[in-house]
Amino acid sequence: MAIDEEVLALAEPDSAEESSLEAWYMDDTDLDQRLPHRKNPNKPCSVDTLRALGVLSWSLDADNYEEDAKFKAVKEARGYNYQDLVNCSPDTMPGFDEKIKMFYEEHIHADEEIRFVLDGSGYFDVRDLEDKWIRIECTKGTMIVLPEGMYHRFTLDTKNYIKALRLFVGEPVWTPHNRPQDEHPSRIKYLESMETCQTTAATA
Repeated sequence: MAIDEEVLALAEPDSAEESSLEAWYMDDTDLDQRLPHRKNPNKPCSVDTLRALGVLSWSLDADNYEEDAKFKAVKEARGYNYQDLVNCSPDTMPGFDEKIKMFYEEHIHADEEIRFVLDGSGYFDVRDLEDKWIRIECTKGTMIVLPEGMYHRFTLDTKNYIKALRLFVGEPVWTPHNRPQDEHPSRIKYLESMETCQTTAATA
């Protein structure tokens, strides 16, 4: 069934002008993963750069998301028909230390990774096409989509707390495929999509 044009328009990811998302290229130190790890001087990464890598984001109403027209539009337009809640902190997550280590292992998924932060904060780290790490700060109200096949990892920040919705198309599959996965079909698909985007941009 065709999706209404108004829904599609409302579901568009935030532009650079609309977005409050902050991201930066990471330093190379081995200090606590929960620290910001900014370069000195800081080297920001723009929303446009993230979008070119396939990372999409929205700023939504985390307190009233069930009634938020934009959240509903994003779900409808992108086919997200499953959601659950994850509460990540030392007090609420069994095996917290092991889980945090697992989340921070570099990996890909065979589907998009979608998170909507309802409270707390954390960092998604993603690889650019030159294999450099970009750290994306996700705070209350941030909804983020990482594309299938993109190398990434997640960590809490020093507050040690995040509550987020996980969304999915169809039956949820959370299986991480740890790097190296260069022959994985999803990784190949991602790199081919990046080549197509670069070719299109070059000929525009």
